[in-house]
Amino acid sequence: MAMISRRKNFYPVSASLGQYLYHFGRYSEIPLVYDDLLRFTGSVPYEDPTGKETLWLTVMYPHEVMMELRPQLTKIYAELKIGGGTTYHEHLIVDRIDFGEFGNSRPFRIRITNQYNDNSDYYYVKNLDASRIYGLELEHILSPNRINYLARGNTLIEEHIAGLPGNVFADEYLQKKNVNRVRIAKEFVKFNERCFIRLLGDMRSVNYVVDVTPDFEEVQYRVRPIDFDQQSYQGKGKTYMAYHFDSNKDVTRLSFREMNRKTIAQYAEEERTQMARRAQVEKRRLQALLTSMARDELSPQQHVEQLREDLCRIHETNEFETCNTMGELTRAHIEFMLGNRQFTYAKRKR
Repeated sequence: MAMISRRKNFYPVSASLGQYLYHFGRYSEIPLVYDDLLRFTGSVPYEDPTGKETLWLTVMYPHEVMMELRPQLTKIYAELKIGGGTTYHEHLIVDRIDFGEFGNSRPFRIRITNQYNDNSDYYYVKNLDASRIYGLELEHILSPNRINYLARGNTLIEEHIAGLPGNVFADEYLQKKNVNRVRIAKEFVKFNERCFIRLLGDMRSVNYVVDVTPDFEEVQYRVRPIDFDQQSYQGKGKTYMAYHFDSNKDVTRLSFREMNRKTIAQYAEEERTQMARRAQVEKRRLQALLTSMARDELSPQQHVEQLREDLCRIHETNEFETCNTMGELTRAHIEFMLGNRQFTYAKRKR
């Protein structure tokens, strides 16, 4: 049975979350283009460089609509990358617009090309959702990765996260002879731990990328989530553990084959310690985010009740019994998992 069988509900941004976005520089006076992007009149399946069809559709617009969209989309790119400035986007063109009907956020992928050197880059326009915002912020604060995005009204702008899609990495790279399997296993353990601690669900192989970086002797790997729709939403505890998904079975088997349980526990402990240090550095920001999150409705109540029971069972504790929202569960889980590493913040109000 599939662990996630239907799309999640949409949750609007609350006043407290909106204040958070403004205070920490995530709010921007970007054009509200999401609804206008839905005005496309035609589409063709997008093919990857190998000629294989993908789930994306390349969309087309009437001339007058595209004339309106083009300056707005290049302005958004300039705002996202360099904080705006009219002189910095005059040489940029909108090379292609792709639409993803498959996602909860129904995203648009915008390809921007520099006319001076033909270099291209991407960003995403999505429908603003509170779950996704909390997911992006927790990733920015608690992970080793920085996240660049902007929000206004119903429009969310996300920077492209570069890397090999997890399913492509598993199918085409995992079996290569020159791949450092121990380092891959180590990184997947750390990735699984990060997702579970901050309750980011649905980390199937299509929802993360693998960043491959050559080092002076070996190759380094880092797994990065690219889909934050399922932040603190599902009721089943195992949906927050990446190794439970069938699409990750190959890398899960590799992890247990290349490392014993003591080593796996060591790497999980390393990641918890690093997360605690990041949380301590961003203590005030994390407090503000989790306080807002605890107040917001982010999931059906039956999901909250089920996850509360699952977390109590997994950790063999009653620490989560007083939590009544997904935000409270997330805050309690982060505190429970990181609390014994000299990481403390304001106690929850009962």
